[in-house]
Amino acid sequence: PNIEILLKIFLTIPLSNASGESYFSVLKRIKNYSKSTMGDQKLSNLAIMYIEQETLNRVDTAIIIDEFAISKTRKKFI
Repeated sequence: PNIEILLKIFLTIPLSNASGESYFSVLKRIKNYSKSTMGDQKLSNLAIMYIEQETLNRVDTAIIIDEFAISKTRKKFI
C-alpha cells in the first residue's frame, strides 16, 4: 500500500514541455499497438510505465510480488 501511494505521488510530478510531447508520442505508439482494444486507464498506465521506465527499473519487484502473494484479493486496481 505504501509503495503504491509513493508511486502515485512520484508519477504525478509535472512534466517539462519536451517530456509532455514525448508522453503524447509514446501514448500514440501504445494506442496504435493495442489497436484501441484496452480502456483509457490501462492505456494511460502503460504510457506512464514506459516514460518512467528508469524509475520502475529501480523498484524492488520482490516486495511487490510478496505483497501480491499474501493478499487475499487477486485483482487490484492501481
